[in-house]
Amino acid sequence: MTEDWRYTDERLAIRGKALSILLKCYGSDLNSSRLSKYKSQAIYECAHDWVSQGNNDCDGILDYFKNNYYAEQ
Repeated sequence: MTEDWRYTDERLAIRGKALSILLKCYGSDLNSSRLSKYKSQAIYECAHDWVSQGNNDCDGILDYFKNNYYAEQ
């Protein structure tokens, strides 16, 4: 069992909610070639970084993604 605060049940729940929000908003957007506009890696890294920065809820995560990870393939 890990002692890392980023992986407590509470933090994992926030990470799950963050992923859900990001995937719902950006996970199905396709470009003209019918490929995902946003890399899955960017979505997962954003959720991880959000939790690792100590955020206690997901308010503002979409703006955070836009400002830090928003790049089309």
